[in-house]
Amino acid sequence: MSYLRKAAVIFCLGLSGAAAGHAQSQTAANISPVQKCGELVNLKIPGTQMVITKAEEVPTTPAGTLHFAGAMGDAIAVSIPPYCRAEGAIDPHVGFDNKPYAIGFAIALPDNWNGRFLFQGGGGLNGTVNPPLGAQAAGSTPGLARGFVVVSTDTGHKGAVFDASFMKDQEAALNFAQDAVGKVAVLAKEIIGAYYGQSSKHSYFVGCSTGGREAMLMSERYPTYFDGIVSGDPAMETGFSNIALSWAARAFAAIAPKDSNGKPAPSKDFSSSDRKLLANAILASCDDKDGLKDGMIFNRAACHFDPAVLKCKGAKTDSCLSADQVGALQKAFSGPKDSAGRQVYPEFPYDADMVADAPGLTFLPAAGPNILANVLPRDESVDQQVAGVLADGSQMLTDTDVWTNLSTFSGHGGKLLFFHGTSDPWFSFAATLGYYRRLADDNGGMNQLQTWSRLYLVPGMSHCAGGPATLDQFDMLSAVVDWVERGNAPDSVVATGKDFPGRSRPLCAYPKYARYKGTGNPEDAGNFECVQ
Repeated sequence: MSYLRKAAVIFCLGLSGAAAGHAQSQTAANISPVQKCGELVNLKIPGTQMVITKAEEVPTTPAGTLHFAGAMGDAIAVSIPPYCRAEGAIDPHVGFDNKPYAIGFAIALPDNWNGRFLFQGGGGLNGTVNPPLGAQAAGSTPGLARGFVVVSTDTGHKGAVFDASFMKDQEAALNFAQDAVGKVAVLAKEIIGAYYGQSSKHSYFVGCSTGGREAMLMSERYPTYFDGIVSGDPAMETGFSNIALSWAARAFAAIAPKDSNGKPAPSKDFSSSDRKLLANAILASCDDKDGLKDGMIFNRAACHFDPAVLKCKGAKTDSCLSADQVGALQKAFSGPKDSAGRQVYPEFPYDADMVADAPGLTFLPAAGPNILANVLPRDESVDQQVAGVLADGSQMLTDTDVWTNLSTFSGHGGKLLFFHGTSDPWFSFAATLGYYRRLADDNGGMNQLQTWSRLYLVPGMSHCAGGPATLDQFDMLSAVVDWVERGNAPDSVVATGKDFPGRSRPLCAYPKYARYKGTGNPEDAGNFECVQ
């Protein structure tokens, strides 16, 4: 933990065959409801302000039907067995700005329930009740298709995904920061009990980005609510990660040519050939450290790339980078430091997909979509930006990076999985890795921590999914269920993806990585082993 995080504490406390088997075994209970779906609109829970406004049966959808997978996922083609979908609101109130607020939620209750409850995390600043499907980190079979009850929420406000205007209302801000997920979890379990005549046997939470932060929130502030939690690419210290993005934007703007209005045009810093040169150099330096050149970097600990190796010895050509380009890269990727040289946010380790000449979220400024497209270099010093974050109560309340005492969660048998894409340009995987290491330090060491928590790095994956050379389909849901209910610790989880048809790899639990055994089909995960 950096000195900044300590200060914050002071001031403010793709399915493989095996995975498919797990998914099938998780649908076996076949519990039927004891009341009709439409009757849920009459459900009242004493002591709560909850109203179910709509409840209707949803028939079986044919195989291959597209379903919106939620805040951080693309549409997914799958058949969903019949279920009851109920929508409602909790704790309505009129805010200080005379706007109506309430915690909106939707819950999907299968006709043949497997006895399990799954809370689906959100994304961005929420503001929308996404379809309760349970598709995040569930391979090709969402939780609802397996028979899980699934719930989702807008966490207490309506609005665009990055509309922060609700934060001016105290109750709405508290709901987003921590309260809504706790309230929805409790009342969803009450709805389950009323609809099926029995409680859920096990409860799970899966989310990525903001959903990953919410997952951490559950283990930290609601430690008895869930048996298994999966946290992906967590947005756990956004005040400081925003400083890092501004730092990078400033580094790239400093070397940018001027546009017709005399303003810096960072999208012209690196040509297409520059990007390809950089990506190829990263792979040349690090790709074979895992025993196989395959366009993916699994052995992160052995990857020590420095763009200075590409610095031109003379005039700039397509086969080298200028001194300004190298300097900007080194500064941007190293992360922000204050005036005393102390690290404010971790570095962004080099990964080929972070700089790829491809559409999507890349760390380099580009004309198309990229993480820095809407980030403006800030005039304030890093010290001033840090002071602003530490003075912002809402930032500190939403931050889940500072709490590592999970003794109650682990003590009741809770299991916690993390995953993070190594090409995530929004939140550095080094930040999640740093939290995990502190979690080990504060919970008896790495060996003890791994009796209840595991971390997986996903080579080449951007923020929660995607990337031009990654395997971003994996079933963490089955892994955490198998660990909770059968005691099978997931040493690895098999990943596949559309970028490499026919390829599979094991995602090994940190600090191990997947290494090719040297024989057998190199496209088959079975010919890799997890080594340290």
